[in-house]
Amino acid sequence: MRLLALLFFTVSVFSQKNYPKDFRAPLDIPMQLSGNFGELRPNHFHAGFDFKTNQREGLNVYAVGDGYVSRIKISTFGYGKAIYITHPNGFTTVYGHLQKAVGDIEAKIKETQYKENAYEVELFLKPNELTVKKGDIIAISGNTGGSEGPHLHFEFRDTATEKAINPQFFGYDASLKDTKKPVVSNLVVYPIDSESVANKSKRPVNLGLSLQSDGTYISEKVAASGKIGFGITAIDFDDVSFNGNGTYKGELSANGKTIFEYRFDEMAFDEGRYINAFIDYSRYKKQKNRVQKLFMKQPYELSNIYQKTDNGILDITPNYSQSLKVVVSDFNENKTIINIPVVYSDQKSIIASDLQTTPYLAKYNRDFIFEKDNFTATFLAGTFYDDTYLNLEVKNQTLFLHEDVIPAHKAFSIAYDASNVPENQREKSCLATFNGNKWNYIATKRNGTTFTASTKTLGQFKLVQDYIAPKIAIAKSIEGKWISEQKTIVVTISDDFSGIKSYNGYLNGKWVLFEYESKLKRLTHTFDDGMVAEGENILKIVVTDNVGNSTTFETKFFRSQKNK
Repeated sequence: MRLLALLFFTVSVFSQKNYPKDFRAPLDIPMQLSGNFGELRPNHFHAGFDFKTNQREGLNVYAVGDGYVSRIKISTFGYGKAIYITHPNGFTTVYGHLQKAVGDIEAKIKETQYKENAYEVELFLKPNELTVKKGDIIAISGNTGGSEGPHLHFEFRDTATEKAINPQFFGYDASLKDTKKPVVSNLVVYPIDSESVANKSKRPVNLGLSLQSDGTYISEKVAASGKIGFGITAIDFDDVSFNGNGTYKGELSANGKTIFEYRFDEMAFDEGRYINAFIDYSRYKKQKNRVQKLFMKQPYELSNIYQKTDNGILDITPNYSQSLKVVVSDFNENKTIINIPVVYSDQKSIIASDLQTTPYLAKYNRDFIFEKDNFTATFLAGTFYDDTYLNLEVKNQTLFLHEDVIPAHKAFSIAYDASNVPENQREKSCLATFNGNKWNYIATKRNGTTFTASTKTLGQFKLVQDYIAPKIAIAKSIEGKWISEQKTIVVTISDDFSGIKSYNGYLNGKWVLFEYESKLKRLTHTFDDGMVAEGENILKIVVTDNVGNSTTFETKFFRSQKNK
């Protein structure tokens, strides 16, 4: 009894914390979400809120409380341009995908970029360097990094642990009215092992749902034997955002006792990839449908799972008699309830398992190495979430490592012995993976005649050569022209295969800042840094790809700074 009380206290204490509610909104427009905390994303859970910005850039972004800028990261991927503010109450806020910072923050960024001769920089600052007050404008909203459209990514983190915390706890639920229940569009029953059968199938079965007069649902009856589990496809809506987002909590109970529960109060970033065990990864890759599994075949350490009696797996035997229920909730405790009738049945399956056995079984808790011809693939213990049969082959100098329907938690390595490749080809060689349409570069290291790469995605791999240099283009020539009225110089850069590794611009022989927006293939220099000379200027841009092919663009222009 003491143990049960301790467990109840452990899972309940987080929601009982008193979080400060005096933070303001980071924007001065009504809050609407395009993404919420814990939402399911490719290879990770979403760690904050994505605030809509009226489908445009250029909105003021405000410090939500007093504090100091503790970190700035400028990147071409991820959060793009991001600012971190540490507050005196133990929390840090994060603002991502910014177009630019303002004031002293922007000046500090530019100073660092010119000091390091690099667009991509990361700064860690002391408490007295860049202080801010609640309501200060710190940046302008944008669309930088991995953003797929203009918005503001916003997070709360525990400063000490660096765990992300659901922003709803800080009072933002008051501005995001929510009276709508989550929507469960799919309920799936999974036979767990080779002896299990559900509704005459050894494969997962979709279950029909019927709405009841009391607002709950009842599922199609499950007639089963052996071990089974359940999964759901669910999204949540609020009253103001007009689009579906992730759910906050899901529970599976048997006879009133919760046997599996997930909840998104906080999250650890190093656990994010467990999303691929949390969902039915194979189904997602084949059907683009994310089913959240309410069970674990093999336990994994995702702290967002708060209850896992028998790992959420039910053993249906002849004397089975339990009442099953799935409850999906949002942060405001709107709930969708599904009752699941389950009975024992000894009926044989008429739908066989789709599990294919091969000569290659990779045990999840053991190292596994595959060697053939010039290739070596090494999978360390813990690479996979479960024991996994793999289709492995080498044909036509291509390594076939199954296909991307099995998730890898850890990176595995691929090595290729290129001793049979002429040196002039090795110099331009790298490993590549096939995405269904074309071969794509993966980061490759070379040691003598051995080329190695690490990846977390199964598929096809081979050694390829890249002899084509990057391209640099300017939409309207400035050669020999006066461009005193222009505020920027914009060029596009691209590479046909291995991708852009470095990009550098020079004005009159001195390094000059060009901002790189990779998804737009665009380099932009803004005439606000005092680097341009009065009158004649010589511009040079050098772009290099990942195997060392390089292109140089040079032009001469004239510009007057008078009366500017």
